[in-house]
Amino acid sequence: MKLFRLFAVGALALAFAATLAAQDKPAVVTMASSKFITLPVAPACLKLSPQKGDPTKEAALILMKATAGCRIPWHWHTAGENLMFVSGKAKLEMKDAAPATVGAGDFATLPGKHQHQFTCLAACTFFNSIDGPFDIHYVDKDGNEIKPEDALKSAAPGSKTGKKTGTKKSDQKQ
Repeated sequence: MKLFRLFAVGALALAFAATLAAQDKPAVVTMASSKFITLPVAPACLKLSPQKGDPTKEAALILMKATAGCRIPWHWHTAGENLMFVSGKAKLEMKDAAPATVGAGDFATLPGKHQHQFTCLAACTFFNSIDGPFDIHYVDKDGNEIKPEDALKSAAPGSKTGKKTGTKKSDQKQ
């Protein structure tokens, strides 16, 4: 599992290296010039492109795209996230909160270590402003951390597993 995470961090570092040189200069990044990648610890239907910062080391702004039906199973991040929706529609499910449908112009904030699940209902484009280095910790229906490959199996199209029932887990493992 550590090797899997190390590979993911390496992929992120390579993808975001190009943005580091322009951090202290005014810049405009067009959608057409954005270079999107997939991460081995995320569903293949989710693509990421750095806009500012190095998410392997610090707070950053990431442009994300997801296809209709793309689901990121129950998980949490050490850093807080702020999601700003450009287009599409998504269902955001959060532990101890009512599910929300979000779309163009909507904003969502998720505190660090807060369990949530994201499903793109119609092709989504959104910005994710993270408060610190990016990580992802998948959890099972009881809130226990699981391996990314096990979580991603449950996110495969047609899979009925991986649903969260709202059970509580007081502290997540780091």
